[in-house]
Amino acid sequence: MTDSLFEQLKHPNPHMRERAMRELAENRDENTISRLMGILGDEDVPYRRAAVVALGAIGMDAVPSLVESLLNSDNATIRGSCAKALAQIAVNHSDVPFPSEGLQGLKKAINDPNPVVHIASVMALGEIGSPAFDILVEALKTTDNPAVAVTIVNALGSMGDERATEVLATLSKDESADSYVRESATSALSRLEMVGKYRGAN
Repeated sequence: MTDSLFEQLKHPNPHMRERAMRELAENRDENTISRLMGILGDEDVPYRRAAVVALGAIGMDAVPSLVESLLNSDNATIRGSCAKALAQIAVNHSDVPFPSEGLQGLKKAINDPNPVVHIASVMALGEIGSPAFDILVEALKTTDNPAVAVTIVNALGSMGDERATEVLATLSKDESADSYVRESATSALSRLEMVGKYRGAN
């Protein structure tokens, strides 16, 4: 049963892949997570993405394995896939507090040398939302990588956390900041205000 579901993760039809992901998450056994983890470095992109989504559907039980590989794998594709799977978990299971192990792992991965990994890690923290706020603000102050800073700014702008307004407003006026980062802070600020108005109207 499980073997055929793993085969279906490679199916050319996205609906078949989708169904297999759901069934794997719902009917998992003690080997499901480790088998899915084994696919995260696969050359076959749809197959790899299917494993990321299935881990995202499984949720919190997958966090320890994902953090372990995020921080220790020497394969950047696997590390990036782990960050993306953690983001999926945050989206799919937003009603459950995100484990601090996951937050700390993503915090470390912001300094990963690989752009895919550090950008995916910041985006995952953005999906986690308010619990990740302090981590993102601290990283924004300490990073010297404009691409990371811009991704953090965008994550803060989309998070809908009121505390982000002050951080972004200060950054948008900071003459010493990278001009691209400042511009991003200005546009994230206006986006945040729109989100606030929209939420206020509902």
